[in-house]
Amino acid sequence: MRKLLFIPVLIVLLTGAVTAQQLPLYSQYMLNDFSMNPAVAGTQDFFNVKSDNRFQWIGITDAPRTYILTFDGPINPYHIGIGTYVFTDITGPTRRTGFTTSYSYHLKLNNTLNLSMGLSVGILQFAVDGQSISLQSTGDQALVNQLMSALVPDFGAGIYLYGSKFYAGVAAPQIIPINAKLNSYADAKDIMVTHYYATAGYNLDLGNNFSLDPCIVAKYVYPAPPQLDMGARILYMQQFWLGGGFRTMDAAYAMLGYVYQKNLTIGFSYDYPVTDIHKYSFGTTEFYVGIRFNKHKTPDKPQM
Repeated sequence: MRKLLFIPVLIVLLTGAVTAQQLPLYSQYMLNDFSMNPAVAGTQDFFNVKSDNRFQWIGITDAPRTYILTFDGPINPYHIGIGTYVFTDITGPTRRTGFTTSYSYHLKLNNTLNLSMGLSVGILQFAVDGQSISLQSTGDQALVNQLMSALVPDFGAGIYLYGSKFYAGVAAPQIIPINAKLNSYADAKDIMVTHYYATAGYNLDLGNNFSLDPCIVAKYVYPAPPQLDMGARILYMQQFWLGGGFRTMDAAYAMLGYVYQKNLTIGFSYDYPVTDIHKYSFGTTEFYVGIRFNKHKTPDKPQM
């Protein structure tokens, strides 16, 4: 199984342009939309620290593992939001690590509607550990028995429209395509591809302390086909929730969560693949923890 996974991944990374999703994939995006859009920074009246840990395709050797940590909050009364986003995405001998800082500016359009515009600047590291790879042909010069890595700058931008009951935004991480030049071959192109995200969500009051949060994310990375992620959760007293969703060309998922004293949020999700990978994997698990600080007035959006 190791060779089946390693060789396709390395061919993509080392000998050609990357044409698929490069940024981390996760199911509990509705709990941390800042990780997709820098304009979300500061849209709530408190600082947040959020962590998401994803273990993909359980049962497959060297399957992807993703660790995300974010921090964001408002700078009052200047209508400014700041944030930091760190992630590590590991698949077998390959590792992709990113660190970005974000800045957003918020305009109050009326008593219930706000518009935020955000920018992010950061650094990405690509790495391949050649010592962890066993090749069938020892004379293959595509890999050498050493650690190969590259550092490149990363830039992103986004806009975000939000109110007390809904939000909608668009964002473009990796907005400037850059060749990471992971190996020494002159014709190698390890291109950082621009991603496009569109998100929308709504909080619907069902009465009797119940509410419904439907949301959708559309993703596009050229030349791969667009991907839709449609999900929803039912909340009781803004404290307990159950939910689920479907991600095209990937998986269906279920999730549950709990908010302790309004400041600590814990979430769990399970993905069941709808592609042929289900023949080899038990699915994907994801663990989420969120902590909020500096409690002020009621936030514009439901507690995440």
